[in-house]
Amino acid sequence: MEYITTTMSNLLQQTAFLNLTGGNLLMIAVACFFLYLAIRRGFEPLLLVPIAFGMLLVNIYPDIMVHPEDSSTGTGGLLYYFFQLDEWAILPSLIFMGVGAQTDFGPLIANPKSFLLGAAAQFGIYSAYFMAIFMGFNDKAAAAISIIGGADGPTSIFLASKLGQTGLMGPIAVAAYSYMALVPIIQPPIMKLFTTEEERKIKMEQLRPVSKLEKILFPIIVTIVVCLILPSTAPLVGMLMLGNLFRESGVVKQLTETASNAMMYIVVILLGTSVGATTSAEAFLNLDTIKIVALGLIAFAVGTAAGVLFGKAMCKITGGKINPLIGSAGVSAVPMAARVSQKVGSQADPTNFLLMHAMGPNVAGVIGTAVAAGTFMAIFGVK
Repeated sequence: MEYITTTMSNLLQQTAFLNLTGGNLLMIAVACFFLYLAIRRGFEPLLLVPIAFGMLLVNIYPDIMVHPEDSSTGTGGLLYYFFQLDEWAILPSLIFMGVGAQTDFGPLIANPKSFLLGAAAQFGIYSAYFMAIFMGFNDKAAAAISIIGGADGPTSIFLASKLGQTGLMGPIAVAAYSYMALVPIIQPPIMKLFTTEEERKIKMEQLRPVSKLEKILFPIIVTIVVCLILPSTAPLVGMLMLGNLFRESGVVKQLTETASNAMMYIVVILLGTSVGATTSAEAFLNLDTIKIVALGLIAFAVGTAAGVLFGKAMCKITGGKINPLIGSAGVSAVPMAARVSQKVGSQADPTNFLLMHAMGPNVAGVIGTAVAAGTFMAIFGVK
């Protein structure tokens, strides 16, 4: 009888029920809500499903993220090793390669003015930097937080790791990916607030055809120019342009298919689950997290507004040839932000087609956010 009692007691002690805290239960509820948004509502399921499931796992079984030094066996948890690939900036860089292999840079090449719209949308990043310092974060933490304004999860993770802000990486990454998923909800009210019905109806001229030579030279030239000015951007900009060169060269189809499909999805699984696993109740439920989420939302809203307002200025300068809505696509959420520009424009005029025009600022925004990260790294002397 004593053997049975001892055995049952041991089994009970090994269950998660006795170790769950109120914070764990809250985070489990948040994870289930994210899964609902991803599966039922279709909000960026490729991102939210692994992030939410990592969040679910770590709050039920914390040892899945345990550091080897804190483990009785001397080995780390499964997701701890996944997370090391985030800290070493491997996964964010591979994500950029996949994005480059999937993306047509033609609209940006055909309309170089799109670079200006992409740059304008980065205003949200720099405004968030100063707001974060005002709210009590140190300069490196403020820089890492501010990148959320670009709605670019991989760059947020990359910069946080490079600046040694791994303690804030979970809230930063979750906020960045959440706002990427919520682009269709957050952006339209801001776009409509700063534009008139007539402006939203503006039809833009068809983009000129872009030659194959231009598409091949573009990633090479951008890599040389940007990386000479800001060498610290090489892991992101270099991988983005390498992936695009795979696509445009036409001689490495196998590499293009691997980078844009199999590798990309494997990396998303590893990155998403490991990022989600950083959101244990102890690490996530604090005042700093609330500040980070709020700052990220403000930065994203400011970036969207800045892009639209700069689009309005370009509209006036060009005599009404540019629809201001494409300025909102200057954030880095590719291609979601461009699709939102198309959707809002078609609501004003069903015959309006802005998608390809919006892809120019959208791609420029990806490059711009990477440059912003490189600028912060240069300021703080980080390579």
